[in-house]
Amino acid sequence: MNLLVYIFYKRRFLFLSSGCIFAKILVELKVYQMKSILIKNASVVNEGTIEVKDVFVVDGFINQIGQDLSPENVEQTIDGTGKYLLPGVIDDQVHFREPGLTHKAHIASEAKAAVAGGVTSFMEMPNTKPPTTTIEKLEEKFTIAANTSLANYSFFFGATNDNIDEVLKVDKENVCGVKVFMGSSTGNMLVDNEKTLSELFSKCKMIIASHCEDDPMIKENQDKYVEEFGEDIPIKYHPKIRSEEACYSSSSKAVALAKKHGARLHILHISTAKELELFDNNIPLSEKKITSEACVHHMWFNDKDYETKGTLIKWNPAVKTAEDGKAILEAVIDDRIDVIATDHAPHTLEEKDNVYTKAPSGGPLVQHSLQVMFEFYKQGKISLEKMVEKMSHNPAILFEVEKRGYIREGYWADLVLFDPNASQTVAKDNILYQCGWSPFEGTTFSGKVSHTIVSGHLAYADGEFDESVKGKRLKFDR
Repeated sequence: MNLLVYIFYKRRFLFLSSGCIFAKILVELKVYQMKSILIKNASVVNEGTIEVKDVFVVDGFINQIGQDLSPENVEQTIDGTGKYLLPGVIDDQVHFREPGLTHKAHIASEAKAAVAGGVTSFMEMPNTKPPTTTIEKLEEKFTIAANTSLANYSFFFGATNDNIDEVLKVDKENVCGVKVFMGSSTGNMLVDNEKTLSELFSKCKMIIASHCEDDPMIKENQDKYVEEFGEDIPIKYHPKIRSEEACYSSSSKAVALAKKHGARLHILHISTAKELELFDNNIPLSEKKITSEACVHHMWFNDKDYETKGTLIKWNPAVKTAEDGKAILEAVIDDRIDVIATDHAPHTLEEKDNVYTKAPSGGPLVQHSLQVMFEFYKQGKISLEKMVEKMSHNPAILFEVEKRGYIREGYWADLVLFDPNASQTVAKDNILYQCGWSPFEGTTFSGKVSHTIVSGHLAYADGEFDESVKGKRLKFDR
């Protein structure tokens, strides 16, 4: 009988027979070994409280939380005095453009920008090239991320008018959700077949995340303006083309479908005050069947900004009025809207510098979302506790992310130190997106991220990256 060697490592036993090559042991240790990190005297913002505490990280996980901690074998100490320690942001909607659109961005480049902005985990959308509408293409993206992403990651599976069989094969414990475009989209991803939608909402047991705009209504609006202006429609008409009515028509239809079939629906990037009547704030998030998301740009910019920003702030859905933005932020605070995200969607400046009908919609945001929300805090519009709830806790609850989204002992150490006194003006030399620009250029934010820890690895510290350890694939406790 072979002698078994028991090695206790990373809260697991590795069972190895005496005939194994011991180099394999060293490989396993190298893969999982990380520095133990002690963060001292930080103002920990977590679960509705702000308290000065120490946090000790060992082997990827939060080992201890308390005051005046002095554990043994501390390999690195970070002074958090005067800084806020936040659970890492989980951004549930980004477009990192890989594969097929890598002249705009790569998973590697945008994940680095995310980490510098305090986003430790992202969920990426399927409208790449080719689109992520088969299990094979989905797993190819996971492979790319495993090799290149500094942040933790998951990917949505894309629904089409004719791939319901593939949708139903998706593993709910290893994939964040299914994305359906119930409005204009790139490629063939617009789902407008009534039978397909009914089948999707009745049979899919995963979260269905929906982009809601009424495509025929948008086309009718745009045709009217093309008749008046030709291809060079003034950008100020963008929110008239992608109108409040177009958003509400599609969102209300999605909500009705979800209620009819008992589906789990998550409506992305709410852009109008009118849509807010569709959502409830009297149900605990863990029990909600219909949830919603706000994006930072719909709260920060408004239709007056088209005059100076032009197509740089051309998004779908469109940035609308200041009143809409104010109502969205109020709905974030009173819990009609459940999470805050970015819809980060970079394009090159050359692509953006076009007449209205040719300039693509979308822009880079993931590096600055935490700074935007901190600015709202400084303006007295939201508390830090609520900000953390919507950017970290609630995405974890909504998607049932395993052991992330909180600062808790036994949870993965996804942590962000934010310096509230280190102002930063967004400029070309500090923008990390591959596309090289930001709609926030020239804006001075009151604070910035100083350190980001991803799954226990100090990935970013004072402007420097350590890419020796990549992020982890998110798991879902479903």
